[in-house]
Amino acid sequence: MPITAKYLFIVSMDVDPDKEDFFNEIYDTEHVPNILKVPGVISATRSAVVQVDASIAGAHRNLSAEGEPHYQVIYELESPDVMLSDAWAEWAERGRWPEEVRPFTKNRRHVVRKVWEG
Repeated sequence: MPITAKYLFIVSMDVDPDKEDFFNEIYDTEHVPNILKVPGVISATRSAVVQVDASIAGAHRNLSAEGEPHYQVIYELESPDVMLSDAWAEWAERGRWPEEVRPFTKNRRHVVRKVWEG
């Protein structure tokens, strides 16, 4: 699906292996649905790293993403100001995510990008 927003909030992380199933369950059934209730959040797309082979610049390479966090979610936002709203503060901390999942995450990265309009 094409990107329609002007801003992307990209959250990446790893999770303790023994908590991975619980992490995915909570992320899919609680955390992302909660964030999507915030006015100004347009969409959320989750992904995970896969190791692939590719031909880049005429050379065969293995794209292992070594050191990169395994999981990522891309939130499309109307504005970065969405993340300063009371609704964001409320919905981002609801459910089991803050106390039962977040403590088992690591290698966390948070990046906001403005979509290039060319």
